[in-house]
Amino acid sequence: MRHRHGYRKLGRTSSHRKALLKNLSIALIKSGKIETTVPKAKELRSYFEKLVTKARVGDFNAHRAVFAALQDKESTKKLLNEIAPEYKDRKGGYTRITRTRIRRGDAAEMAFIELV
Repeated sequence: MRHRHGYRKLGRTSSHRKALLKNLSIALIKSGKIETTVPKAKELRSYFEKLVTKARVGDFNAHRAVFAALQDKESTKKLLNEIAPEYKDRKGGYTRITRTRIRRGDAAEMAFIELV
């Protein structure tokens, strides 16, 4: 049972899960909207919103913390210089999850996750 368990394992090892969330975050920063399964979108929301909260500060330490999580120079620059300043006055809720369809191959629930 997963009563009060902190996160979704997504059927992956910890390193695979970390890489998955990092790559989904990079894709979300680059395109602004991606389609994925609902559990991945819900887990990504928590991961990504913590990154945006760090990036909102905008100083050198924030830059280092975001780069440590993403390991991608272009995405880090875009998040700090373009995306995070838009959310200066917002206290949270930087993403929106919209359920879209049932995937035909395995009947997984799909959803769009986008920047608000």
